[in-house]
Amino acid sequence: MSLIEVADLAKDYVLGDSIVHALDGVTLSIDAGEFVAVMGPSGSGKSTFMNLIGCLDRPSRGGYRLAGEDVAAMDADDLAAIRNRRIGFVFQQFNLLARTSAQENVELPLMYAGRTGTRGTARAALERVGLGDRLRHEPSQLSGGQRQRVAVARALVTDPVIVLADEPTANLDSTTGEAIVALMEEINRRDGTTFIFSTHDPRVMGRARRVLRLADGRLEA
Repeated sequence: MSLIEVADLAKDYVLGDSIVHALDGVTLSIDAGEFVAVMGPSGSGKSTFMNLIGCLDRPSRGGYRLAGEDVAAMDADDLAAIRNRRIGFVFQQFNLLARTSAQENVELPLMYAGRTGTRGTARAALERVGLGDRLRHEPSQLSGGQRQRVAVARALVTDPVIVLADEPTANLDSTTGEAIVALMEEINRRDGTTFIFSTHDPRVMGRARRVLRLADGRLEA
């Protein structure tokens, strides 16, 4: 069974007297364990697509099933629960709390989920991304690459079925960005975690085993 199944997925926005079809009838499936890049110019619909499959927004129409669950019609509380249980996020800007240690940043999703033993689980996640010796360092004490590794650990700490990464290398130099992509690819191959990237970066696209190209809200290839 496919991990992600979308059918005629669409999202419209009303701007004054106009309706913008940000996503316009996308149909596709993604299997568990895939390593996928979502490409497209500004305005292509890739951010809208990522928000919908990340359960951050609801479609205007169409169907979406995640791990067999029909999430297209869920309310805000149910979507929040799905995000917490099944989806990890890696952001372009890292989105780490300042004056908070790496370990505490990684613990946050576990605390929101009401889990116990968060400290040991967070430590294991940081060791998984090569930062076992940076547990007590705050973001200001870490390099850009190390901050993104903390973000990857935070995304993985709840054992999600899918990790969505929004331009994960955009704020990194080429060498550091390559190392982050290689890290994610290693986790994908080793643990079978599904990764989907929204990216303009050819380094990411070159490592992806599947590329989805969006244009004007439609799946082009």
